Amino acid sequence: MRRIRTSGALVLTAALALTAAACSSSGGGTAGSTNTNGPVNLTWWHNGTTDPVRSLWAQAASTYHGSHPNVSFTVDPIQNEQFTTKVPAALEGDTPPDIYQQWGGGQLSSQITSGKLMDLTSLVSSWISEIGATAQGWQANGKQYGVPYDLHVVGFWYRKDLFAQAGITAPPATMDEFNADVTKLKAKNIVPVAIGSKDRWPDAFYWDYFAVRECSTDVLKTASASLKLDDPCWTKAGNDLKAFLATNPFQSGFLGTPAQQGAGSSAGMIANGKAAMELQGDWELSTMTGLVPNGDFKSQLGWFPFPAVTGAAGDPSVALGGGDGFSCTTKATAACADFLKYLASPEIQQKVASQGVGLPVNPAASSSLTDPTLQTVSSYAAKASYIQMYFDIAFPTNVGQSLDTAVANYFAGQGTPQSIVQSITNASAGGK
Repeated sequence: MRRIRTSGALVLTAALALTAAACSSSGGGTAGSTNTNGPVNLTWWHNGTTDPVRSLWAQAASTYHGSHPNVSFTVDPIQNEQFTTKVPAALEGDTPPDIYQQWGGGQLSSQITSGKLMDLTSLVSSWISEIGATAQGWQANGKQYGVPYDLHVVGFWYRKDLFAQAGITAPPATMDEFNADVTKLKAKNIVPVAIGSKDRWPDAFYWDYFAVRECSTDVLKTASASLKLDDPCWTKAGNDLKAFLATNPFQSGFLGTPAQQGAGSSAGMIANGKAAMELQGDWELSTMTGLVPNGDFKSQLGWFPFPAVTGAAGDPSVALGGGDGFSCTTKATAACADFLKYLASPEIQQKVASQGVGLPVNPAASSSLTDPTLQTVSSYAAKASYIQMYFDIAFPTNVGQSLDTAVANYFAGQGTPQSIVQSITNASAGGK
């Protein structure tokens, strides 16, 4: 868990119409102090547990401290999957971090109800326009509660060498072609698709993308705001998923495989040539680099968008994506907002691009994408007619978690296409 960087409109559905009930009158907090002259220590939670992200953020904190000697940092890298539980608990407690990883959308709207998110609107108003429409994904009720530092798009990473071994000469453009390629790879005893189902959210990418292919753009936009999934396309997405799972495309024991932790993860399987494909975001390059530091695998990597579904109502040029960012809590000072400005600056954004961390939100850094595969992803994102934010982030937290659970259960053989849709309806209605 995206900006307008080059030609093409990149618009995020971020459930911005959701209101944050039970908030303070401003929908969140303001900085406890705007004084940045006295000593300030900012506790920073981010998900960069491996390089290059871990080193990038360590360097950013050090460099910022060098030019702002009164601002120091306590940096705490946290495994990505732990944020689901650690952040809500911290926001309900008395000692939340000053800065923490934020994916925006309905998840952000849910967090505002704690009263602990700093309203950044006035503090970022002089520069936030530099990163364009992407910033809207970190807004609620017209106020800015976070700032993105990169854009993400999900698609299939693949091994060119394994495709060649199976006689596959070009990436599949349709699901019919994709399924045919799965058969070819199996015939050569190659695992067609790696997946880290232990972490659940990679499973949701498949349901999300089938929904993006089956539903029109108008239906996608409406559902993200209303949480009403009454169009038949949502159930069709589940039926598409059912047919896909019936091809048995994944590795043995996929339900117990982590997504990004260790060489045996789904990311590690691609980097080590143990599987031909993986549906993941552009961040997977930096993840694989952290798992296999020699980087020899990069020359064998390719990327292609999620295939079209024949006869579906969705626009095949629509992509699934999102982005990474940070929020400040009311525990922080105005120095927090100034640090977020630094992370969005060309200096840091060029490193985000050149080191393969993600697609930069600052247009001034777009030319710093040097990896050819990431250039392919960036070009695709720039041409996408619309980018739908991952549904588990676009929806409020409880609804997104219910979706992830329902899809994960379905991957494990429980439930139906209808029950996935019903789980969203039930969660949005408070379980009634």
